[in-house]
Amino acid sequence: MMNLTSIGDLARGMTLQTRSTELRNQIETLSYEMSTGKVQDVSGRLDGDYSHMLDLDRSLSRLNAYQVSTAEAGLFTDAMQLSLTTINESVSELTSSLLAFGTSNQAVSHENASVQARNELDTIISALNTRAGGRSLYSGTATDMSPLPSTDTMLTALAAELSGYTTTADIRQAAEDWFNDPAGFDAIIYQGSGTALAPMQISENESVSLTITATDPAIKDAIRDIAVAALVSDDALNLPRDQRTALFTQLGGNLANTQNDVVNLRAQVGSAEARIEQAATRNNAAQTSLEFSRNKLIAADPYETATQLQTVQFQLESLYSVTVRNANLSLVNFLR
Repeated sequence: MMNLTSIGDLARGMTLQTRSTELRNQIETLSYEMSTGKVQDVSGRLDGDYSHMLDLDRSLSRLNAYQVSTAEAGLFTDAMQLSLTTINESVSELTSSLLAFGTSNQAVSHENASVQARNELDTIISALNTRAGGRSLYSGTATDMSPLPSTDTMLTALAAELSGYTTTADIRQAAEDWFNDPAGFDAIIYQGSGTALAPMQISENESVSLTITATDPAIKDAIRDIAVAALVSDDALNLPRDQRTALFTQLGGNLANTQNDVVNLRAQVGSAEARIEQAATRNNAAQTSLEFSRNKLIAADPYETATQLQTVQFQLESLYSVTVRNANLSLVNFLR
C-alpha cells in the first residue's frame, strides 16, 4: 500500500511563493553578472580572503595617483618647453638684428634696434610669466607669483644703474654687476622664490626635477643684454653714435652665445618630457595588467552565466504555469 503525503492549499501557495522569490533572486544575480562580467558574491568567490584583492586595489590606487602626477608634470614641462622656444626665437631674432644694425652706423637703425629689443623683452617676460594649471613656471616654489614685473619696471631700474656711464665697457660691466648682485636683479626685479620646485614623482621609484627659474644664468644673460639694447638709444645715456654701434655689435655677439645656453635649457626640459612620457607608458601598462588580474579574480564566465540565466528563466516560467493551474482548480473541475 502506497503512502500519499499531501499539503494544504495555503502551504502549497507559500511553497510556490518562496520558490518564485528564490528564482527571481537568482535571475537578478545572474543578470547583474551578465551585464557587469563580475560575480555578485565576491566573498564567496574569494572564500572570504580579500588580501590579494586589497593588494591589487592599493597598487591600482597608487597608479591612479601617478597617472595624475604624470599628467600634471607633462602639462608643466610642455608649457615650459613652449615658453623656452619663444625665448629662443626672440633671442635669435634680436641677435641677427643687432649684428645687422650695428654695421649700419645710422641713427634710425639704432632707434629701430632699441625698439625691437624692447618688443622682444616684452615677449620674453610674457613667456617667463606663463602659468600652467594655475602655477607659475619660473618662480620656484612661489608658484602663485609671476616671476617678473613689467618691461617698464625692469628698464627703469636698469636705466638708473647705467646712468652716468659713457663707454660701452662701463655700461656692460655695470649691467653685468647689477644682474649678478644678489641685491640687484634677484632682489629688485625677480618676484619668485629662491627655492626650486621639489621633484615631481612620476612613478614609485622615479621623479623629475625642474629647477629652472627666471634667475637661471642663461635667462638672466638674455634678459640683461636685451634690456641694455633697449636702452642704448635712450637720450639719458647720451651715447655717441659710434659707441652705440659698438655696443649693439657686442650685445649681438653675447646673445649669439646666450642662445646656445637657452638651447641647453630646452634640451633639459626635453629630457624631462621624455622621461615623463616613458613613465606614463609604463604606469599605464602596469595598470592594465593589474586590472586584468583583479577582474580575473571576480570575473563571471559569460557562457556559463547565460546558460544558468536561461535555465532559471525557464524554471520561473514553469513555476508560473503551475501556479496558474493551481489557482484555477475547483471542486467542479476536479469532479469532471
